Amino acid sequence: MLLEFALIGVLAGYLAGLLGIGGGFVVVPALTFLFLGQAETAPWAVHMAVATSLATMLVTSLSSIFAHHRRRAIRWPVVRSLAGGLLAGAVLGALIADALEAAALSRVFGFCAVLAGLQLVLGRNPLGERPLPGQPAASFVGLAIGAISSLIGIGGGALTGPWQMWHGIRAQSAVATSAACGYPIALAGTLSFVVLGWQHGTPDQALGYVHGPAFIGIALTSALAAPLGAATVHRLSPRLVRSIFGGFLVLVGLRMLAGA
Repeated sequence: MLLEFALIGVLAGYLAGLLGIGGGFVVVPALTFLFLGQAETAPWAVHMAVATSLATMLVTSLSSIFAHHRRRAIRWPVVRSLAGGLLAGAVLGALIADALEAAALSRVFGFCAVLAGLQLVLGRNPLGERPLPGQPAASFVGLAIGAISSLIGIGGGALTGPWQMWHGIRAQSAVATSAACGYPIALAGTLSFVVLGWQHGTPDQALGYVHGPAFIGIALTSALAAPLGAATVHRLSPRLVRSIFGGFLVLVGLRMLAGA
């Protein structure tokens, strides 16, 4: 499956750089399909897909963050205000994923993703900027985003992006900042899934719930493709970026509502 892992990584990395989504919406369904086809990974297919998706973002996020930072597009104060909540939320999301069936919550999030995507596609560009919330509220926002993102294996850009744009932050900066916000989610979520997976007798090639070969194959190619996506987003108009991001969220949301 090494070729499949590499191809998944190329697409996930490009989307991570283009949309700041971390590639999880590509990696999780693709890995779930592949893992279900193998007897040794089928019992833990969804959990391993989510955990491995988060692990690959440890590499993809760095590459994407570096590319966006060189263009001075990341709003680091926003990242710092959310970071504590993102870390705590990622641990919480991993605990929920390990203990509970996540199908219902995935469908709820799918509904939210459709609404957020439609708002981005159909809504008007905000006039000026709404004030960002203070630290207590920002921590709570980070907690919610981190928990949902870790639970379903995404980098958080599908939530932090619309949240920033709703506050009037320019689309390119929102995408870049979302990429940076994905790193604390990936770090805390991956470590949590490694520890939790040790209790369930996962296959030899896995570290906890993280599948080693899939992590290597996806991480290497996604790191190469992420800068291409980051370069693309800065050549597009803010309105076009919003439309691409919104359309992508609608498609992903519909798939999650359908139980894909």
